Amino acid sequence: MNTATFQETNAIATGSAAATVVASQELLLIPLSKLRPSSRNVRKSGGTSIPELASSIARVGLLQNLTVVAAPDGEHYEVVAGRRRLAALKLLVKRRKLAKDHEVHCLLVQDDAARTVSLTENVQREAMSPIEELFAWKDLVAEGRPVEDIAADFGVTPLVVQRRLKLANVSPRLLADFGTQAVTLEQLMALAITDDHAAQEAAFYESPQWQRSPDALRDHLTSEEIDASRDAVARFVGLEAYEQAGGGFRRDLFADDHNGIFLTDGALLDSLARDKLAPPAVQVRAEGWAWVDVAPRATASDLYQFQRARSTRREPTKTEAKRIAKLEDQQAKLQEQLDDESEDMNDEQAQALHDAMDALGNELEVVERQLVEYPAAVVALAGAIVSVDHMGEVVVHRGLLREEQAKALLEQARQEGGVAGGNSDTGTDEPAKSGIPEKLAKRLSAHRTAALQAEVARHPHVALVTLVHRLALRVILESYGAGDSAVHISATPQDGLGLHAPDMADAPAAVGMRKVREAWAQRLPNDPDALFAELLAFPQQELLSLLAVCVAFTVSALASQEGEVPAAALAYAVNLDMHDWWTPTAAGYFEHVSKAKALEAVQVFAPDQVNRLGKLRKAEIASEAERLAVGTGWLPVMFRAEELAVEVEAETGREADARASVDVSGSVDAEVHEDAHAEA
Repeated sequence: MNTATFQETNAIATGSAAATVVASQELLLIPLSKLRPSSRNVRKSGGTSIPELASSIARVGLLQNLTVVAAPDGEHYEVVAGRRRLAALKLLVKRRKLAKDHEVHCLLVQDDAARTVSLTENVQREAMSPIEELFAWKDLVAEGRPVEDIAADFGVTPLVVQRRLKLANVSPRLLADFGTQAVTLEQLMALAITDDHAAQEAAFYESPQWQRSPDALRDHLTSEEIDASRDAVARFVGLEAYEQAGGGFRRDLFADDHNGIFLTDGALLDSLARDKLAPPAVQVRAEGWAWVDVAPRATASDLYQFQRARSTRREPTKTEAKRIAKLEDQQAKLQEQLDDESEDMNDEQAQALHDAMDALGNELEVVERQLVEYPAAVVALAGAIVSVDHMGEVVVHRGLLREEQAKALLEQARQEGGVAGGNSDTGTDEPAKSGIPEKLAKRLSAHRTAALQAEVARHPHVALVTLVHRLALRVILESYGAGDSAVHISATPQDGLGLHAPDMADAPAAVGMRKVREAWAQRLPNDPDALFAELLAFPQQELLSLLAVCVAFTVSALASQEGEVPAAALAYAVNLDMHDWWTPTAAGYFEHVSKAKALEAVQVFAPDQVNRLGKLRKAEIASEAERLAVGTGWLPVMFRAEELAVEVEAETGREADARASVDVSGSVDAEVHEDAHAEA
């Protein structure tokens, strides 16, 4: 270690009588060419960071002498303490920054004391505390030293210096607790996202123990800001355009290059997005739609207020058919290369093939989109919304009908006699809606239960209301029905959800609840009396947090039918949004429903693909449906808001003629879980 302390070494040999001090020591200047490592150096490792140490020695010199013994050949000296310093000096010679005969301060000790001296130097020393080190860096800057010079002195990058300065600027109370290991370095790094000491302390000390993970602390401090790496609209606008427009942001110095940038002006960002969406909106208006709106953040709930007109797919022309066949053939060949186990390719080559597959898929989607047609009567009444999808790309939702427009279209169809025949120029009958299998209903409701448990655990007030509600039903109102409440206060954890959903172990809600339970289990004593005493000492807020977790684990919302919505009031109270907890996959949904039911879902989130998928086998439909559903925010009926489920059930019972030309769509283009925080 290149420290500022000049080594004074006492070689001590232990014996049966007494310790003997080796007094024969001599400080010499020895040419570097005559120095070599000694096998009697007790440190056999530690040869790391040599380039950094060399850079430091080049700038500020060798601040600590080497300790040596005379070599047997009488010409050289062996270094018994200072292996890293010797390696750094040799590296400087190799870089031609030092001469081969550069003289080095060395402390010559007796040969029989070599190993003792080496051990003493490494044992009898105490490193400075992390807090002392942080403040030392801060003091260097306070003395007027440029960050770049400090970085060069210590062989680190300027970013390393900036990070240490950022840590040194954290609240003194938190730094004190960091010194006693009550706060971890990772937590300190997360809290350093802001310079506001009050905000730092509130985020840490006012949060329950299990909500003090670095990610949770960082989210707490940036809840009013937009994470540029996760927000689709931010990706669409671009950080450079946002900065040029005067948008403010803060950077997390401890994140990598692609993360840790938080935008502080959401209104400006949305305004820039609207400006960028204006040209595509002009093109959509040219298609003749009755109205076209620009909405960068059109969510599922925004789009659900509209009914969606049915579209048709015309037959492609010879040129278009040839183009489609060529693209599909190219895709097939690339897929064969990827599937060929004998093909020797590295990760970069495989990624290139995947990128090429994606490009071909995008071209196919463009061609397919051109084949989608809407009847003239629909275009004259319906409209479109130009928005941004989850990937930060432009997406257009066409064929949207407000309630009055849908009624007008339906009346027009009746007058033209199109309803009686089951078809009309305005659209075609939607597939008959059939219920999902009971096994799938239980599987989906198990995921909903896990998500509901996770949300209740995050809402102590709702958990307290739920607990009082259950007790009041039993004690005050003398109600014995378990169905009167969503919770089971008999303290029976509802943790057997994996019996109904094989993929429950990896579900985000289940993983999160498992971690919360483990954190509390490590903290609470097992002895009942000790536990009671511990709980008595808890602050009320922390006691409520524990209550929320306990109540959450008793929640049960299992169902056997698609139309069942157990615990609707509780879900409404915690604002349950299954977009945050579940995504549609082939294994999780599409493989378990009929072909018609799968196509019914596709009609909602990819209406232009329905005809193409209708020609495929069920397994292929499931796979394609999973791919097309990515980022659309589509959810099955069981996962939509409670009032939405009731509306859909009522829709199922309507007469066939009332469903001839319009189709009630489900959730479209909602942000996935990674963007939920950014949209809040």
